[in-house]
Amino acid sequence: MPCGLVTEQNEERMVSPLVRQTWTMSAVLINMFGQGMVLSYTSSLLPGLNHPDSPIKVDLNTGSWLGSIVGVSGIPGFLLSSVLMDHIGRKITHAVIILPGVVGWILIYFANDVKTIMIGRFLGGLSSMGTVSLGAVVIGEYTCPKYRGVFLYLKNAAVCLGAMFTHILSRYLHWRTITLVGLVPVLLALAIIYTWPESPAWLISRKQYDRSKKAFFWLRGESEASKKELAETINAQKERMRARNRKIDFSYSIVDFFRKFTRKDFLKPLNIMILAALVLEMSGRHVFPAYAPLIMAAVTGDSTQSFYYTLALDVIITAASLFASILVKLMSRRKLLFTTGFSAFGVLALVCLNLFLTSQDIIANRPLLSVSMLVIYFIFANLGCAPIPLALAGEVFPLAHRGVGSAVTGLWISICLIIGLKSTPHLIVSITVSGFFAVYGLVMGASLLILYFVMPETKDKTLQEIENFFNHGSFTVLVDNVVEETELEMIPK
Repeated sequence: MPCGLVTEQNEERMVSPLVRQTWTMSAVLINMFGQGMVLSYTSSLLPGLNHPDSPIKVDLNTGSWLGSIVGVSGIPGFLLSSVLMDHIGRKITHAVIILPGVVGWILIYFANDVKTIMIGRFLGGLSSMGTVSLGAVVIGEYTCPKYRGVFLYLKNAAVCLGAMFTHILSRYLHWRTITLVGLVPVLLALAIIYTWPESPAWLISRKQYDRSKKAFFWLRGESEASKKELAETINAQKERMRARNRKIDFSYSIVDFFRKFTRKDFLKPLNIMILAALVLEMSGRHVFPAYAPLIMAAVTGDSTQSFYYTLALDVIITAASLFASILVKLMSRRKLLFTTGFSAFGVLALVCLNLFLTSQDIIANRPLLSVSMLVIYFIFANLGCAPIPLALAGEVFPLAHRGVGSAVTGLWISICLIIGLKSTPHLIVSITVSGFFAVYGLVMGASLLILYFVMPETKDKTLQEIENFFNHGSFTVLVDNVVEETELEMIPK
């Protein structure tokens, strides 16, 4: 559903809302650039600590913990951001969650031992993971359906760009100096967040209808489509409040939390996000930036050239992510995900076969061939497998479940991230890089196959229409020509 019809009469009026949405979303994108630096920082940190002249020494196990601690801290990060976003709003929560990352960079800069670095990485991961789902929610609630997909895809591209930037810096700067560079984007994001209005959707959930109307029209303009979307969201929230019709205390909140796990409009999107998170992590979205030099050295058999191979892949991955933000305007979410996803799976199978035959001396080692196939794989993966799961996180959960849904999804992503980052160095050593790719590819392929049968199309749908789909099986529910939402249904036994 468009934000409004762009005609000669209202074209000028449409410019202002788009500029405002772009300005607001720039904070999310700049912060995501900074979080890309956090995720890929181990590619600079670990070689620096393993240098013969380094006063701080680490072994394989400690190094893997320095990488995976980001996933560990993601658990409290996701939970904290999910609780805060429901209680104090999206704007303040976004600012609060960024602050630990600022402290983390400063701690690493002044660190004289592994313990301090670990604490700094923990705080950085808390901010990074806490703003991943929160950023998706903010984009979903602040932008109109026409541009939502583009901003969600640019969010992924910003992470890729941050990772590439860190890999480049690691070639020329000391790992301590990089921490100072990492402070710049997060501090800039904080400054822009200060100018935000509060989320209209959150204000509606708090019955602050006048404030929500003002914020909504400031962001979206006053087109007929915008007015209709706002009216539908307010009506749905009022109906939800009438259905509850009781005082909400702590005990009721606990009961309501567990009751969510019996509601189809919570379980359906949650199952989709569990599968989508597997696709995201098994595509190598977070593992590759963290261990790029190690992986490329294992693939090519030449550690001296791993930086150049890594940089080439970084450029291609970032370009693919940016191109995806164009494709999302031309293709449906489903078509883009499954076309590129299954193509990526097929290419990765060829990569595994080539590396396995090379390791068995059945065929000659051709590093350029292996890298070329990896390039094709990462192009496909970053067109669909990486950005779409993160986009879904900001779209599929109804307003009533958005906080809890983000928390549970974040917990699952953190678990996957911990396992991936902790196991990667050990898997490459124990089952070789071909076995490592095979494990990831099989899980990704199976998740894509199941997701094919359960994932709805969300392109150009308002968040209320998506909520209607999970409640009623239809994007639009009409009763006497008025869109309404009925009481949430329980899963049939």
